[in-house]
Amino acid sequence: MVGAPLNKTSLPSANGTRTTTTLSSNSVLALNTGDPTVFEPFWQKMGDKCDVLIRGSDLMSYYSDKNNVCWFLEPELGDAIKRLHGVVGNAVTDDRHIVLGTGSTQLFQALLYALTAPAASEPDEPVSVVSSAPYYSLYPEMIEILHSGLYKWAGDAYTFNEDGGPYIEVVNSPNNPDGTHREAVVNGDKGKVIYDFAYYWPQYTAITSAADHDIMLFTLSKCTGHAGSRIGWALVKDKDIAEKMTDYIAISSIGVSKESQVRAVKVIGVLCDGCENDGLVESENFFEFSRNLMAKRWQKLREALKHSECFTLSKHPRQHCLFTGEFTKTLPAFAWLKSKEGIEDCNEFLRGLKIAGRGGKAFGVDPIFARVSMLSREDEFNQFIERLVVATKGISNGH
Repeated sequence: MVGAPLNKTSLPSANGTRTTTTLSSNSVLALNTGDPTVFEPFWQKMGDKCDVLIRGSDLMSYYSDKNNVCWFLEPELGDAIKRLHGVVGNAVTDDRHIVLGTGSTQLFQALLYALTAPAASEPDEPVSVVSSAPYYSLYPEMIEILHSGLYKWAGDAYTFNEDGGPYIEVVNSPNNPDGTHREAVVNGDKGKVIYDFAYYWPQYTAITSAADHDIMLFTLSKCTGHAGSRIGWALVKDKDIAEKMTDYIAISSIGVSKESQVRAVKVIGVLCDGCENDGLVESENFFEFSRNLMAKRWQKLREALKHSECFTLSKHPRQHCLFTGEFTKTLPAFAWLKSKEGIEDCNEFLRGLKIAGRGGKAFGVDPIFARVSMLSREDEFNQFIERLVVATKGISNGH
């Protein structure tokens, strides 16, 4: 019997270059996380433009700016973040404190502490934390992992019984997993709202306004694709909250890697230059490149499922994008699949195709839903499409 054809993929070697391995038709496609390797081709095209030189004597101190609330934030990175939001137009940075974290995950934990830490004694009971379903699957895990007496996971914001007490609502917009735009739903007098804008970037969605909230989270991972650098930031109005967040990060990790910060400054600078210089070719504008790439992937996926007896996909309205100046489609980082009648567990069905997604229960909804990443490398994505097409043909033929 002739073996299945092999597709090439790549893995990091010890020196940071990539070594070639193979992906067979029998390999399990790990599409259950949002690892943003889809953007590698753009940064490969940039060549040495993002290279940085760090000498042995550089960046040795814990401190970056002792006069800043977030004293471990390199001033150049603070300036780069403000420039980035100014170029994209997705958030207001005036009169905000920038708090840096090791990814937005650490910032989320820092916020939970800052918003619930009592001035003196322990609280009578933990503060409830909610998010509207389908919610990001890691919110419950991040909230419950420490078994904190300060806060607790209280589930779906739509069913939360707000009794006049304090609570925290997390608004993820565009939402992971389904790509919809969200607003707060509880609206109680004693509530605090965290806006998680990890995916509010032009390659995924229309930039409809500059977000202007008290607490906003962003991450380099989903903006540029540099997940390995572990850089996230919060834009915070209240100085006291920013100081408490900084205290939490100082205790848990004594700041954020300066090497990662220097790299982030360079990457953001190259990205902004490409957006601001009209004379550059399209391939040097990261957001245009990435949006075109995501559009092609979503077109392939919708074509593959056009006559599917297995899955359906939700549709998103076109919206006017202030960044592009055009009406644009929503192109989420994840496909939110719903299985058709006869398939009770969407994720289990995907497993039968050797596709590792994440089931609906993890997001607080029915198992007829499953989330699959659209951010994998090209060979993995193509195999994903092929397997969906084969499954559709198999069911159509009665297999």
